[in-house]
Amino acid sequence: MANVTLVSGFLLKGFSEVLELQVLHGVLFLVIYLTALMCNFLIITLITLDLELHTAMYFFLKNLSSFDVFLVSVPIPKFIVSSLTHNYSISFLGCAFQLLLITSFSAGETFVLTAMSYDRYVAICYPLHYGFIMNNNTCMLMASASWVIGALFGGLYTAVTFSMSFCGLHVIPQFFCDIPSLLRVSCSETQAVVYASLGIGMCLGVSCFICITVSYIYIFSTVLKIPTTKGQSKAFSTCLPHLTVFTVFIITACFVYLKPSSNTPSVIDNLLSVLYTVLPPILNPVIYSLRNKDMKQALKRLLLKICN
Repeated sequence: MANVTLVSGFLLKGFSEVLELQVLHGVLFLVIYLTALMCNFLIITLITLDLELHTAMYFFLKNLSSFDVFLVSVPIPKFIVSSLTHNYSISFLGCAFQLLLITSFSAGETFVLTAMSYDRYVAICYPLHYGFIMNNNTCMLMASASWVIGALFGGLYTAVTFSMSFCGLHVIPQFFCDIPSLLRVSCSETQAVVYASLGIGMCLGVSCFICITVSYIYIFSTVLKIPTTKGQSKAFSTCLPHLTVFTVFIITACFVYLKPSSNTPSVIDNLLSVLYTVLPPILNPVIYSLRNKDMKQALKRLLLKICN
């Protein structure tokens, strides 16, 4: 990072120039942030304490909730403090660290969602061999790979992005440091390396999407062969939460990273980034908890233990 001595920091942009609205935004995001933390920590606690939830599916769900907690905790607390103090500055190293964590956790979440689709594929298409295929070693290996590969992606993108030169006002048109916004404020003559690394990430993202799509093609074809409607409904109910979570995550991410860049970012750009960083961590616990009998029963057992 040869240009670290040339740039002392950046200036993030809020959603409004009005001080009163900035405070309102800070309070609103504080409520959203605490809600996301509470819901995801509840899922992590239930899966950790309840022995009946010690299965492969809930093991991956626990990892997904952990990614959600880390992902929402990177940009939102900084934005809350900035809104309440009206100070939107961020240091050069702070911006790099923020980009590293957001990219790492986003990539890791994508790989966990892919592992969850494989888990559902094995459970429905090969139920008799499920315990043998999805054993503890396999689950640990897939989860560890998600964390490690995510960290490698974050390191790659951060190193490549901050190898560029930044000049001018250093105003990032976003409420957190992300690659599209940093590309807008870069004054490097060539950004080919950055776009190449983005292309690699996109290829792996498409690969995950294809793996999940193929898994569900086999899943749906197997479910439709089940003779009873009740059996089909039960099988679909185990897949629908994961499919919904993946769809929300991938659509919001595509809007943020595949949307054509503009020199004058609109409010829509900020809203899409909010959806990408805030919506999945809030929706995931709701989707998996409200429609899941095992989670409801685990919560009842935990409450009974606390009361007794």
